[in-house]
Amino acid sequence: MKADLRREAAARRRDAYAAEPDAPSRLAAAFPAELAPRAGQIVSGYRAFRTELDPLPLLTLLAEAGASLCLPVTPPMGDAVSTLTFRAWALGDTLEPSAFGVMEPLAEKAALEPDILLVPLLAFDVTGIRLGYGAGHYDRTIARLRAVKPIKAIGIGYSAQHMPHLPADPWDQPLDWIVTPDRAYEVQRTS
Repeated sequence: MKADLRREAAARRRDAYAAEPDAPSRLAAAFPAELAPRAGQIVSGYRAFRTELDPLPLLTLLAEAGASLCLPVTPPMGDAVSTLTFRAWALGDTLEPSAFGVMEPLAEKAALEPDILLVPLLAFDVTGIRLGYGAGHYDRTIARLRAVKPIKAIGIGYSAQHMPHLPADPWDQPLDWIVTPDRAYEVQRTS
């Protein structure tokens, strides 16, 4: 079932990517002030991969406002138990491709632990459930970080990626917010 949802979600995202070239700047403008990092907080972004909504304009604004930035580093291919790690990143830094083709900071960059995570996705629902690529990297990472400190996990996507209901597995970590170029959804926990 999730494989079918992933195919549908990827098609929706691909269509939105083609139809909304101004979405990255609209995302930055739509980002709620209440989610802005406080002094000393670290924000993990991501470099857009394929048709992911590009958070670079938003990351630029957050950096200009004083946020420290980092990007995720994926575990090696085939590693189904490790979490993401994070390395410091500044606008203009050189990046290198991971085994998955995702651009990541160089190995000599400092390791950081984010307070706020901007999380890419294939689909989301208003309960905070996120459909990703299926490797579980973000779910394991969010669980690990939540076990040691308060964090905000913020899904980033197009409005077209909203689905009424996504199936949730016991290990799925709900997002705290979802922000699209059109609106922000604060997730309301029922338990």
